[in-house]
Amino acid sequence: MSLGSFIKKQFIDVLQWNEETEGVLAWRFPMQDFEIQNGAILNVRESQVAVFVNEGKIADVFGPGTHKLTTQTLPLLTNLKNWDKLFDSPFKSDVYYFSTRVQTGRKWGTPQPITIRDKDFDMIRVRAFGMYSYRIADARTFFTEISGTREVYTRDEVEDQLRGILMSSMASSLGGANVPFLDMAANQALMAQEVKDGLAQAFARYGVGLDEFNVASISLPEELQAALDERISAGMKGGLGADKMSGYTKFQVANAIPLAAQNEGGMAGIGAGLGAGLSIGQVMVQSMGGALQQPAPAPAPAAPPAPAEEPIEARLEKLKGLLDKGLISPADYDGAKAELLKKLIG
Repeated sequence: MSLGSFIKKQFIDVLQWNEETEGVLAWRFPMQDFEIQNGAILNVRESQVAVFVNEGKIADVFGPGTHKLTTQTLPLLTNLKNWDKLFDSPFKSDVYYFSTRVQTGRKWGTPQPITIRDKDFDMIRVRAFGMYSYRIADARTFFTEISGTREVYTRDEVEDQLRGILMSSMASSLGGANVPFLDMAANQALMAQEVKDGLAQAFARYGVGLDEFNVASISLPEELQAALDERISAGMKGGLGADKMSGYTKFQVANAIPLAAQNEGGMAGIGAGLGAGLSIGQVMVQSMGGALQQPAPAPAPAAPPAPAEEPIEARLEKLKGLLDKGLISPADYDGAKAELLKKLIG
């Protein structure tokens, strides 16, 4: 090395990270061609961890405090470099700082409904939203599994990874919890606890500690929520009693009556003509009146046939007899006779 190059050579005697930018979780100290002076000072704040990496391998990890870098304070790094314990020369090593502060107020939600089995409704799809907080619990694992050798690793980048883990754990936890939807909706703390246990284990694989996890809301997609609201309304209006499904069917039929009446052709307009209308009417009567459990009423007796009409000549004779007996007036006789003659002639 020339004298000029040696004079230009720069040594680092203080290493620290002030965390000027919000949302940065990992930051590599800018070494470039610099070398760390033997006896340099390493400052690590209470919310930080510093990691020394030599040729891609983690050598030493430092917690909060002020550390003087010597062969005694860098035992693993010294061993990796095969330094003599009394060395006085500068050395090079990548130094990464990690923020261990709790990242609070992070929002989560299910972009697509999660399908689960339910005791009350069989198969349903649920949505959930809430907040969680986390921190880097193991800088060594976080470095090897997630952040790697990048100069800066941000909160947004890690949350893309955590979001996938969260959704997978949500589906697994909710599917295996065997807790009815109505119980989960009524006790969101119970649901949060069911998810948190599995989620904490999944986060720990990447060196991330789950601090808090809560569920702000849990709901069904709009079409399923509408069906649930209708079922609840049926229970409030109809006195469902022991036979809930029968009561719900009656409620559905009762709601269908005004809709059917609005269709062109009235009730028969629902089907294909009068026959379809009568079939629907029978279903409504059976559902609303419990006719399925009662025998069908006997058909009404047929009406007797109408008697044959009396000949006009005979009616004229009877009419003349009434006049002769004085039971009708001549005017009544003439009027009735004229009507009968018209029928006879025409």
